Amino acid sequence: MQYVCDAPGAKTWFRIETEGEAALESDAMGHAVEKHFRNAWEAASNSYQSVPGPFIERNIGLRAHVQRAMPLFLTLRDAEGKTLVTAMLPPGGRRDPGFRIIIVGPENRDPYPEHEEAIAALGHYFGLTLTRADCYPYR
Repeated sequence: MQYVCDAPGAKTWFRIETEGEAALESDAMGHAVEKHFRNAWEAASNSYQSVPGPFIERNIGLRAHVQRAMPLFLTLRDAEGKTLVTAMLPPGGRRDPGFRIIIVGPENRDPYPEHEEAIAALGHYFGLTLTRADCYPYR
């Protein structure tokens, strides 16, 4: 996981970078982030255009391309490392009107009542407005 930013209440946002990390997040949170991560990774991987040259060198830039092209999968952790919230933001964390941002708590419950300030800190970091009405899909 990669550190992203701190949040109020001794909480920290991290980027989920591998399918293994996504699987751990799914297990800890009781939701399907692993499936969404895998699908996003495959879609980004399929969009990669390898550079001409020796076979061994063709996929040198694949991982970097995938991480730029796929949505950001993030996890909010407390000081002890407990998973609190999972978020999916547009690639690069850049505003994209066609992208559906999703933010959920354990078992897809609403994370906003308990973690609204931490979610706002993530939004501030990326320059996004992450309101419950726009980001929590299970009203």
